[in-house]
Amino acid sequence: MRNIKILIEYDGTNYKGWQIQSNAKSVQGELTKALRSLIGSKVTLTGAGRTDSGVHAMGQVANFRTESEISARKFMEGLNGTLPKDIRILHSIEVEEDFHSRRDALERQYHYKVIKRESALARFYAYGPGYDLSLQDMVTAAKIIKANTDFSSFCNTRSETENKKCKIRKSEWRENGDYMYYTIAADRFIYNMVRSLVGTMIEVGRGKITVEQFEEIFDKSDRSAAGPNAPAHGLYLEKVVYAENFN
Repeated sequence: MRNIKILIEYDGTNYKGWQIQSNAKSVQGELTKALRSLIGSKVTLTGAGRTDSGVHAMGQVANFRTESEISARKFMEGLNGTLPKDIRILHSIEVEEDFHSRRDALERQYHYKVIKRESALARFYAYGPGYDLSLQDMVTAAKIIKANTDFSSFCNTRSETENKKCKIRKSEWRENGDYMYYTIAADRFIYNMVRSLVGTMIEVGRGKITVEQFEEIFDKSDRSAAGPNAPAHGLYLEKVVYAENFN
């Protein structure tokens, strides 16, 4: 049995997230359907992370096992010939049989895109809050995130895990023209955690929450103490890091 690893880019606008659903179109569902068409048999596709409805990916990773003799690179070509144009396979290789895209991931990195003006073109790919934001205060808030490990206050009530602790390696804002970008990298993330953090930092940026109050939210372990979730369409799964290089 061969184990094939694929690197995936997708526009999440028209999908109800990554995970297969019985009554809605998902990225995993489209990929599984394309694989079955290409291979001629059912496969189980495992993703590195479950992105929500409307969330995009630049570097999602998945793997599947197959007895097919199709060369590893041909999986990329074959799938791209079948998949919708808003899902692309960027790379495909054969890996060790015990590789698992989710369990073997050491780190996942997301970025969130905020646009400072109204835009007809970016409305599905960046969030426009519609008011001025203090980048300096948001930069300070991002540093506070990196100094913490317990994210109970930023955990959606639908989260199934009891472990609310994450090790944050990177948490930073930067500005480029009309856009503000937030990047966060960690060993793991809780359901809706990034959108909750970004939404709360935007409240800091607009002056609704002070930096001091933002820091206090971590100690409360109460989701209601934090701000609203930022919209899904501004969020991107940027990359997944493993011990071995993808190539």
